[in-house]
Amino acid sequence: MSMGAYDEEEHERRAQKTGQVDTDFSEMRTEYHGRLEFDSGGSADDLLDQFKEIKGN
Repeated sequence: MSMGAYDEEEHERRAQKTGQVDTDFSEMRTEYHGRLEFDSGGSADDLLDQFKEIKGN
């Protein structure tokens, strides 16, 4: 079979494979508990100064 030739059996095999849905629910979602804090108190200039300090310039 030449490169790029149509293979009907392969096409059907792939169609069957992609048509199946995995319904294994043995792995439940992990629940995370905790807090998230967000501080937006810094001005843009303060943040740029901090970035430059971190970079070492």
